[in-house]
Amino acid sequence: MSSRPSTGEYIPYYEQYIGLVGEGAVTELLASQLASTTELLSDIPETQADYRYAEGKWTLKEVIGHISDTERVMSYRLLRAARGDKTPLAGFDQDEFMSAASFQDWSLSQIIEDYIAVRKSTLSLLRGLSVEAWLRLGIANGGDVSARALAYIIAGHELHHLKIVHEKYLA
Repeated sequence: MSSRPSTGEYIPYYEQYIGLVGEGAVTELLASQLASTTELLSDIPETQADYRYAEGKWTLKEVIGHISDTERVMSYRLLRAARGDKTPLAGFDQDEFMSAASFQDWSLSQIIEDYIAVRKSTLSLLRGLSVEAWLRLGIANGGDVSARALAYIIAGHELHHLKIVHEKYLA
């Protein structure tokens, strides 16, 4: 699917992520991100993975764990929308997720493996969607959202956080 979602396919909050995604097939971007993000993370020494750039900010491991957690949530929403399920899905609080996570106990290599597994699962799901499924709407966070928009949200969310990683963690 290479056409961008229209503004009626998602609530305005998600424009901050969808707007970061360039032209082209979103599945190709997601596959490209898998390779480039894995390469980037694999070059980071374990000693740097627990770095946080300010008090109260997440460590690098937590940022990557958050990217994977969010992708899991968005992929589940995508599956529900693509299958025509109109059951309203609640939002989630990223800070509550983080407070219950234990990424500090994981090695960076474990976090990278998890990221790879999540992204491969998302790509497998997307490969099986018909054109109609990409355009189906579900309900999440109190608004309509298409399967297509959710794929763009996943890609844009990662772009958003990798920009922060480059600026605050790896500068």
